[in-house]
Formats: sequence, structure tokens, C-alpha cells
Amino acid sequence: MEIYLKFTELGLSEDILSAVSKAGYETPTPIQEQTIMLALEGKDVIGQAQTGTGKTAAFGLPTLDKIDINGGLQALVIAPTRELAVQSQEELFRFGRDKGVKVRSVFGGASIDKQIKALKSGAHVVVGTPGRMVDLIKRRALQLGDIETLILDEADEMLNMGFIDDLEFIIKATPTATRQTLLFSATMPDAIKKIGVKFMKEPQHVKIVSKEMTSDLIDQYYVKTKEFEKFDVLTRLIDVQKPELAIIFGRTKRRVDEITRGLKLLGYRAEGIHGDLAQQKRLAVLRDFKNDNLDVLVATDVAARGLDISGVTHVYNYDITQDQESYVHRIGRTGRAGKSGLSITFVSNNEMGYLRAIERLTKKEMKGMKPPTREEAYQASLAVAFDEIKRDLTDEKISAKLNKFDEDADKLLAEYDAKLLVSLLLQAKVSDPDTRPKVDIAPEKPLPFNGEGGKGGGGGRGGNRGGGSRGRNDRRGGGGGFNRDKRSGGGRDRDDRNKKDYYKKDKQKVHPHATEKKPGFVIRNKGDK
Repeated sequence: MEIYLKFTELGLSEDILSAVSKAGYETPTPIQEQTIMLALEGKDVIGQAQTGTGKTAAFGLPTLDKIDINGGLQALVIAPTRELAVQSQEELFRFGRDKGVKVRSVFGGASIDKQIKALKSGAHVVVGTPGRMVDLIKRRALQLGDIETLILDEADEMLNMGFIDDLEFIIKATPTATRQTLLFSATMPDAIKKIGVKFMKEPQHVKIVSKEMTSDLIDQYYVKTKEFEKFDVLTRLIDVQKPELAIIFGRTKRRVDEITRGLKLLGYRAEGIHGDLAQQKRLAVLRDFKNDNLDVLVATDVAARGLDISGVTHVYNYDITQDQESYVHRIGRTGRAGKSGLSITFVSNNEMGYLRAIERLTKKEMKGMKPPTREEAYQASLAVAFDEIKRDLTDEKISAKLNKFDEDADKLLAEYDAKLLVSLLLQAKVSDPDTRPKVDIAPEKPLPFNGEGGKGGGGGRGGNRGGGSRGRNDRRGGGGGFNRDKRSGGGRDRDDRNKKDYYKKDKQKVHPHATEKKPGFVIRNKGDK
């Protein structure tokens, strides 16, 4: 039987423990327990764990613990995206507030002058993206001579995004002899190992087997569908499954925009995030999603990477990913904290090879799912409307407000048939496939055929570039020069970047009749945040 320590048993100081207690945490996750104890001993640590395992607290608590609030900048956290940087900054501030630790964030896409001003006002910890940190170092606005703790968060992602030179530049600007280095990565490629050898002192390797990889709590399905049918199938699934909170992943920014626009047109509470959105807008969307003001979030992989979002019941992969690791991160949005979740991946016949590669990585077979018919979706929407109307009619507060319409209601009943009036009420509440507006989603070619899945048509080398005519500039979010972190507009963005096919052909044939399982859905406890 495993014995789990409490935070109070890890050797953290009282002011840090006070903040942890206020946050409602008692027992650390495995990555937190092991990392905190090693870090407090002053050891370098390489932590291997997936997103959602509590890495921020794992490196944050011991780092905050040894901060001298009478000193200057003592700790640096490097993150791959601005969302993750902001998120980490907020969490570190929360844990360090009782002690009085000043935590600043720096990233591209925001005013560098304002960030310089914030740094001048004082900072004990700085969290930021590599490109913006390099710019600040070159401007001498970020002085790293007294850094005691250096943290690289999601190092594999930063390497994938081409930040290796920036990382080495930043690391070399910090003290070598006295620096403690903590590196976190979901995977451990050779490039990460080289960083460990080159810049770390006898690092301790903490590896946490991710539950996301083999989680029995996540029911994984696939739906074979043609490109032009995807959106219709998606809305039918949403109507029937009634997700409490859902994320839809699209391959490109254009795709995200069009899906979001289509869902809004049909009355769904949906918003989208990707690299071209202004930072303020992206953060506002995430706040709405976390606060139950949205039912559906549509996102690209890079925009959703590393986001700490709880309560997601359904993940819809509108476009299958070519990157198996990205799939793991996608489905890792749901099935957290012991709760069940559902993942559904849309796939063309041509793309089945990618699905099989994902299955080998996750060690779990996806089951074929037959999408609901239009009639089934209509009946599901009708059932929801009935429930809503019955609930409102039995709610005394709502009923009391309806009294003022008594006279007008009598006038309508005197002039029109009661059944006709009720039908009009239902029409306003029901998603009727016969009357709802038509939504056109621009087609995108499937991923290049990789040797499995039957007769697939189309594909070609340009198939994963977000449309037949997109070129190199489109993969970088538009024209303009290269800017390491400013992914809004002209900067490089991984959302649409073409990726090389790394998957080897598997000779295993796809069974023509995949097992089907009737999907359920989870009602989220509103108190779970």
C-alpha cells in the first residue's frame, strides 16, 4: 500500500504552507512530493510528467520557499507559450502572496516597455517565454546575475517550437556554480538529455507514469466521417451527448474560427482561441470557459497546451493530429482528478494510420462509434427543451415573474390555438435540423496517407497545411517577419506548422467492424473548479 505524505511533511516553511492550505490542498501529487523534497535539498531535478499533474506547484513551492524577499531577482521560469507563462505567474503569486514574493510575467504580444517598467518596480521571480526574455536580456532590463533557481517548464515543447538557441542563451546568462536547475518535460528526447548533461549538476530524474496515457477513465472513440459531414456530425453529437463542458480541437486557426462562428450561429455558447487572437481576448475567453459562461471551447493545439482547465467532460478532435503526443495532451483535458471523460476523434479513411499510431502510444484501442442520426439529434434537443420548460414552470421565482404576462397571454389564447402557441415556444428552444441555418466549413485536405486505413483519396503532401493553397507564410500565421513570441499576426505559430510524418507504417490491418459502445456523458459538479 502506498503512503502519501502531506504538504506539511515535506519541509516547506509556514508562510508557504499557509498559502497552500488557503488554496485547499493537503496531499501533493507524486510529481510534487518527489520534486519538492529533492529541490529543497538543493538538487537539480529532471521531472518527466504530463500536463495536468501539478508541475507548477512542484517547482514553484520549493522555489518560493527559499526566496529572500529582501533581495532582488532570484528565480527564472521559462515557459513555451504566453498562456502558460501567465498561468504559472498567477499560481506562483498565489502561493507566494503570504510571504510577500513579487512574481512578474514577460511574453511577446504585449508592450515590452510596460514589462520593463514592471521589472524595475521589483521582482523576485520572473516567468516568461524565451524570445521575450532574450530581448529583455539584450536590453539589460533582465539581469540574471543573482539567479539561484532556473526552471524550464515543458522543455520538449520549447524545443519543438525551435527555442533551443534562445534557451542556451538564457541559461548561459545565469550563474553556473550556484544555480539550481529544474527541468520539466512530458517526453525525454535526446535534445532534453543533452541539456541535462550540459547545464545541470548530477540531476535527479523523477518520472511519473502519466495516467493520461493509459487512463481507464477516458472513453476513447473514433467516428469515420467525410470532410463535408464533420460539422453536422459534431452538432449531432453535442445535441445527443449534452456535454457539460467541451473542447473541440481544430488543426488550423482558420478551422477554429469557422467552427466557432458556425456553433454560435446555431445558438451554442462557444468561443475559440488560437495564436492570432489578442492576448487580452484569449485570456478573457479562458476565464469565461472556466467560469461556466461557455459550454464549448474551440482551440488549436498550441493555444490549449498547458492550460489548467478542470471539469471538461468531452473532447472532440475535429481534426486528427499528426503528432501522437499532441493527442495525449488533447484528451488530457478531460478525465482529471478521478473523473471520467469522453474523447471522440473524427477520422477519414485515409487517416486511419494516424489513429493506429495513437493507439500504440496510449496502449488503448479506440472504439468505432456510429454518429447519431438527424432524428436522434432532434429528439435529444426536444428532450432538453421539455426539461427546461418543466423546470422553469415549477420554479416559483420564475413563475412569479410570469404573472405580469397573464393579460397578454389571455389575449393570445383568445385569438390562437393553445397547441399552436406551445409549438411556437418549442420551435424557439429546439435545434431543428430542417429549419436551422446552413453552416459552411471550408474543406481541408486529410493528412497524407501513411500506409494504413484502406483506400483513402486525396491527401498529398500539402494535405496538412490547412487547405490546398496555403504556403509557408500561412504556417506562421500570416506574412511578416519572424518574431519568437509574438504569435499574433506575423509571428511564428505552431498552430498551422507543417510537421514531418514520423510514424512508421504498421502492417496491422484495420478490423472492418470496430466494437461500438453506447456513449454516456458526465454531469459536472458546479462546485468543482
